[in-house]
Amino acid sequence: MALTQKHPFCHLIDTLRSEQYEERRYFNLQKLSDVRYEKLPFCMRVLLESAIRKCDGLYIKTDDVSSILDWQTQQNQAEVAFSPARVLLQDFTGIPAMVDLAAMRDALAKQGVDPNLVNPRCPTDLIVDHSLQIDYSKCAIQSPPTPTDESHGAAVRSPAGRPSPRGSSSSGHCAGQRPGHQGSCSKSSCSDAPSGRSAAVQIENTPLLCPFHLQPVSEPETMIRNQEMELIRNKERLQFFKWCSKAFKNINVVPPDINAVHQVNLEYLCQVVQEGEGFIYPDSVVGTDSHTTMINGLGILGWGVGGIESEAVMLGQPVSLTLPQVVGCKLVGTINPLATSIDIVLGITKHLRQAGIGGKFVEFFGPGVQQLSTPDRTTIANMCPEYNATVSFFPVDDVTLQHFKNTICSEEKLVVLEDYLKAIKLFRSYGDQSDEPQYSEVIEMNLSSIVPHVSGPKRPQDRVAVTCMKEDFINCLNEKVGFKGFHISKEKQATQVPFLHKGAEYNLAHGSVVIAAVISCTNNCNPSVMLAAGLLAKKAVEAGLTVKPYIRTNLVPGSGTVTHYLNTSGVLPYLRKLGFEVVGYGCATCVGNTAPLPESVVDAIKQGDLVACGVLSGNRHLEGRLCDCVRANYLASPPLVVAYAIAGTVSINLETEPLGVNLEGKDVYLRDIWPSKEEVNHTEENIVIASMFKELRSRMEKGSTFWNRLESAESALFPWDPKSTYIRCPSFFSKLSKEVCTPQSIEGAYPLLFLGDKVTTDHISPAGSIARVSAAAKYLQSKRLTPREFNSYGARRGNDDVMTRGTFASIKLQNRLIGKTGPKTLHIPSGQMLDVFEAAERYQRDGVPLIILAGKEYGSGSSRDWAAKGPYLMGVRAVIAESFEKIHRNHLVGMGIAPLQFLPGQNADSLELYGKERFTINLPQELTPRQQLTVKTSTGKSFSVTALFENDMDVAFFRHGGILKYVARSLLL
Repeated sequence: MALTQKHPFCHLIDTLRSEQYEERRYFNLQKLSDVRYEKLPFCMRVLLESAIRKCDGLYIKTDDVSSILDWQTQQNQAEVAFSPARVLLQDFTGIPAMVDLAAMRDALAKQGVDPNLVNPRCPTDLIVDHSLQIDYSKCAIQSPPTPTDESHGAAVRSPAGRPSPRGSSSSGHCAGQRPGHQGSCSKSSCSDAPSGRSAAVQIENTPLLCPFHLQPVSEPETMIRNQEMELIRNKERLQFFKWCSKAFKNINVVPPDINAVHQVNLEYLCQVVQEGEGFIYPDSVVGTDSHTTMINGLGILGWGVGGIESEAVMLGQPVSLTLPQVVGCKLVGTINPLATSIDIVLGITKHLRQAGIGGKFVEFFGPGVQQLSTPDRTTIANMCPEYNATVSFFPVDDVTLQHFKNTICSEEKLVVLEDYLKAIKLFRSYGDQSDEPQYSEVIEMNLSSIVPHVSGPKRPQDRVAVTCMKEDFINCLNEKVGFKGFHISKEKQATQVPFLHKGAEYNLAHGSVVIAAVISCTNNCNPSVMLAAGLLAKKAVEAGLTVKPYIRTNLVPGSGTVTHYLNTSGVLPYLRKLGFEVVGYGCATCVGNTAPLPESVVDAIKQGDLVACGVLSGNRHLEGRLCDCVRANYLASPPLVVAYAIAGTVSINLETEPLGVNLEGKDVYLRDIWPSKEEVNHTEENIVIASMFKELRSRMEKGSTFWNRLESAESALFPWDPKSTYIRCPSFFSKLSKEVCTPQSIEGAYPLLFLGDKVTTDHISPAGSIARVSAAAKYLQSKRLTPREFNSYGARRGNDDVMTRGTFASIKLQNRLIGKTGPKTLHIPSGQMLDVFEAAERYQRDGVPLIILAGKEYGSGSSRDWAAKGPYLMGVRAVIAESFEKIHRNHLVGMGIAPLQFLPGQNADSLELYGKERFTINLPQELTPRQQLTVKTSTGKSFSVTALFENDMDVAFFRHGGILKYVARSLLL
């Protein structure tokens, strides 16, 4: 609604005045003269400002404002609507959202409605950053990739028959060279020699073997080649994104090879204070990535939502949420000099997870907060999904202002920002304790108690002190298979398997490191930990230490800023010397896009049934996610990733055992090469300066030559290519009508799957590579694609045929119907064991509805809309589980799937359900939030479940068959 005298809170409109800037209007919340406002946590004040400013009596009502003011008594009870300032998409989750909007345009056009009405109403940014795969690394020993132009259906090949990237030469010189470079590949001394004592410590260009000619290539080509492969492999998707940038209003597309999504958000998109419709107001954001929470470290309220929810916000619908409890996390004590921000993150992760704060907001305060730099805060906020909080909020204070002064804010903007936040009491002053907010509860964390830790081997909350790592790993070998155990018999724990790599012999054992990745997302925004890794590498090289050449090492910064300061500080050549080369920008290792391990390494692991290890500085490390044959994966700070790579094993006590031997034959310990806090801070202060951010912003705004020259359609409707295997028009709107049907009871449904606890979205909808024997692979092969052309599930999220076949395709899926691990299930009527997709297809053909039985925390992990869309297209009508991850529950509702929860104390086992019964679920015509429903089985059992519709909007979405149809129907009326 227009902000006029009719606005219910027009009396709060005020003017911000100063000689240093033009006047700005704003809603002055202090004019409420309400003591309740003074006691609200800062994150709740942001919600309140939005509710007041956007109050229109339709989506956001005065009751919402009253509920937020009464937060102390309304938390966990009242439902309120929140309209964020903007929406953030990354390409893996963004492409299905944009494909859905394109399909909605088609559906409305068929109904005679102008398709141009379908546009994001909320400012939306889409960052193309998740399509990078590592085809080239320091060894580049994998088979050469085959770039494909799917529009012509053929791989681009050199005259000699070798696959060759488009634009490369095959006339005898290396395909890895820059265009225009003539002559054969030059050779320099190789860092891939067997580890041991180094002959020299001077830094030379790290040799990289071109996979086309097996000749050395200069290091910068590592990144250039990977980027070229990314652009060629994803041309169709990029053309679609380019069309979106032109066809839709109010959307900004950041092209690939610029930045990772969270870096873009931190360095470019964030405003803290936004301006629009003649007013200034706090910045806020919802994003299609669970780690959108990173932005809370800058005092900007934001959290991850599903792609389905994000589409609704893009189209003008507010986010509906139950007023959360807000836990105050009081930080006290002094930080241990050896503890990095990752140690602090993992310490807080375990502390808060044990406190049981699932679904709550966390707000940090106390004297310890001032010791944390802004990058430290964003690193901590980034990990809040791992301790299951919705938000981890650091209010703006002097440290935040200094950060903006050094990076992206002009002097005028900085003054406006400070004046405005102080005017509405959104600025935190730790010297004034008189206006301390009231929290639902307070948890105290002593920073001095934190010592260096890693996290693993399978879950981020399982922390292990570095000093206890060796002992803990041995315990993991002994324990039965579970969240920490591998159940390796005592007599096999000393197994060593010799193998050859590049003519030299090595040995692999349990605990051997085969992947070491300093990657994007968690650490790339934090100069201190990245510089610490570089300084440690420098000292290691100077001491004559090396990394074994078969270890798959890589450095994938999320931002050119990181590369800039690593290079400017002089540490990048030392990282490169140890094999940590910049291979590109974007998400890679975390989402399973690591290049294949050397075959000799894989064979050795399989021969000895070894528990090989990966060490990474990311935020996700579920078993098998990095590589199928790497069972143990540990999250660690970047310097510790480098340290474990040098050691070559995690079965080591870094405090008492040496990493290696120096040039003089003396043992070198971690303490000998660990950089001091003073060294790191000095380097950070002198390197991380405003010029780097300005340069990056300029590069982002200019875009890449490839993107600028990329052709795309100019039409209002997207020209779907029936031959495309990347972009297809989904069938969600195939039966769209103006009328809303009443909910139909689910009669005689069979369980498609019978699952246990902690089934993640990785199990439900994998994002990594497409297995050659999977249903999705069979589909792609039917389209005449070779395995090297499959790309990943994440890259093909714009194709519903691939994604439906990829649903429940994880090799780690444990289905009680078949009693073993794998993407199979039992087709109950025939007794046949089939691929999950094939079984669902047969049930649908026979007109049989489906349900899923599950245990606790169903749908945990990354937010993925296809984890709900896939089951929906398979014919799943309901999921009955002990508990659900919040975002995934929202997704299920958003697709018209009923999330049903067993009553407290009950589960499938206590009810003696065997998973082969038929289930009937009675759905009343007048559904209400959290209504109890009756479930009857074909064996005569009857039990009750709670329908997890949290509010009236959830019920409305379910009645419409999902949020997409709800929005589409609103445009038909």
